[in-house]
Amino acid sequence: MNYTRRDMIQMGVGGSAALLTGWRPVWAQATRPADVSSQRKRPIPSTGENIPCMGLGTSRTFHADTSDEQRAPLKDVLRLFHEMGGTVLDTAPSYGNAEIVSGDLMRDLGIRSDLFVATKVRVRGQAEGVEQMQASLRRLQTDRVDLMQIHNLMDIQTQLPTVRKWKDQGRVRYVGMTTSSRRQYEDFEHWMKSETLDFVQLDYSIGQREAAERLLPLAEERGMAVMVNRPFMRGRLFQKTQGEVLPEWCAEFDCASWGQFFLKYVLSHPAVTVVIPATSKPDHLRDNMAAGLGRLPDKAMRDRMEGLIDAM
Repeated sequence: MNYTRRDMIQMGVGGSAALLTGWRPVWAQATRPADVSSQRKRPIPSTGENIPCMGLGTSRTFHADTSDEQRAPLKDVLRLFHEMGGTVLDTAPSYGNAEIVSGDLMRDLGIRSDLFVATKVRVRGQAEGVEQMQASLRRLQTDRVDLMQIHNLMDIQTQLPTVRKWKDQGRVRYVGMTTSSRRQYEDFEHWMKSETLDFVQLDYSIGQREAAERLLPLAEERGMAVMVNRPFMRGRLFQKTQGEVLPEWCAEFDCASWGQFFLKYVLSHPAVTVVIPATSKPDHLRDNMAAGLGRLPDKAMRDRMEGLIDAM
């Protein structure tokens, strides 16, 4: 019988692996909220501050209205994320009303002070940038964000000095920039070489590995933390593996689902600090968070994983 991610999640982390391989990981129970200390943490190079490697994105998922029906599962996702040791929440003013929803839910759950909140600025003009960042603080119901990022390099030569000024004022703790497009990699590399940044956010996955050629090594060299978006290629990796059985050898790096397979691949790159899969489903959140537990694949295993996906 073939099992999909949905099947595995419904059977439970660890239970899916038992059915597929006869193996039950000893860390399976660590997905319970009480065992948050098991979450792997990594340092931000510019300060040495440690953050959990599993974060939470909000793109296309936290855009909800004010109804309890739409917000209830998102509240469960954020509550579970916090209980399972997650802290890094990434959002943006361009994600619909995701900032508003995030701010409301953090307030309702009383967890704002526990989270590492990242957002972005994506406008042209100095005054416009200030206005957008001020609006983000209002929507997030905070007087400071942990990370402000120039979104997709938009007017970076104007916005970067402003964000740095905000950092000096204590309104921003870290400065970064983002991309999610290979078309921007050349420009992104230029800014990585010419500017001192705390974070870079970029797209990287087992199905789209171009960032590992130059950007990830450069981040290591320049001492920049790396936040990874689109680890599932917006669901295309699940479409590719639909109906495929998770190989028995995945037990060697404590992997119990295809979701964990994709996330552990990303996390096993030494330059990666945190990955931010977005979800609105509590069961998917549990599965994603399990990728931050247990062993990670080594170089030989990474090659084997790439070969498997490339052959599909």
